[in-house]
Amino acid sequence: MQCFLANNVYLCCYSSFDFLISKLRDSLRHQDTQMRKSISPTERLLLTLRFLATGHTYVSLHYQFRLGRTTIRRIVLDTCSIIWENLQPEFLKFPDMADWEKICQDFWVKTNFPNCVGAVDGKHIRIVMPPNTGSKYFNYKKYFSIVLLAVADANYRFSYVDVGAQGSSSDSGIFQHSRFGVKLQEGNINLPPPRPWPHTNGPDRPLVFIGDEAFALSNHMMRPFPQRTLNPQRTVFNVRLSKARKVVECAFGIMANKWRIFHTSMMMDTANAVTIVKAACVLHNFVRDKEGINVDEDVPPPPLEALTASTRRGTISATTLREQLTLYLNSPESCVETL
Repeated sequence: MQCFLANNVYLCCYSSFDFLISKLRDSLRHQDTQMRKSISPTERLLLTLRFLATGHTYVSLHYQFRLGRTTIRRIVLDTCSIIWENLQPEFLKFPDMADWEKICQDFWVKTNFPNCVGAVDGKHIRIVMPPNTGSKYFNYKKYFSIVLLAVADANYRFSYVDVGAQGSSSDSGIFQHSRFGVKLQEGNINLPPPRPWPHTNGPDRPLVFIGDEAFALSNHMMRPFPQRTLNPQRTVFNVRLSKARKVVECAFGIMANKWRIFHTSMMMDTANAVTIVKAACVLHNFVRDKEGINVDEDVPPPPLEALTASTRRGTISATTLREQLTLYLNSPESCVETL
């Protein structure tokens, strides 16, 4: 693949759109009739990408593409379903053991956090109030939403997404009841075996996910220390965890800026909103793999005031593991200079 420099931006001669339409053309093709020709796969995909990238309403797209509003709505939803069905097995497949190993290595190299296999967080997707639902979708930010719960790797890609939970639900509750959370509790997500922390000869330690104060502390989930219990060593732990956890926040930001449908309220029922969000998530991974996005790796972690943990207690073994990890992160063995 050849590239050339124009206006300080590398432009690839090979079009990602061409690759995308080659993957989806057969599924998007409709049969012509004697009365009229069907809308081509290329136009269907262009229309859908335009909808996702701009957040324009069906009425606005009606004037741009000169198609009926009902036709546009049907095309967008059908194409989003096809995008998910065709791209998900390749670009958002559930990680296997080899994938977890690579994610773990990337987290250590890029964020200097040991034995980490993912950052977990939830994003509220703004929607109009669904009828006859009361306050079920009304979140603490004072608007109606569905929740996108995601696990991100160190390259700002999604390893797993769960879409459609009610906005009033907590991230921790959604995570625990998701397919991923249930498999994690049962030990069925095919994680690699425990291993010592880098540059140590100590005992084997489990691989962990990291989240904010909303998530419950466990042997496979690390969260920050509460603000009221901080000391210098725990402050270092919170800063190091925050630096690693920001990858999922960056992933949400990259996706929302690429697909500006997330900057508006989705004026549709929740089932259709879920379809659109899932398509945007798999397209986010597709863009990351095919084109990539330059992200400032030196973005400072959020201020410590934002890391106040909840009062929910973890298990004794999880609390002990976090204390041991705190000691390790304050030791010379964990420093970046030792890499």
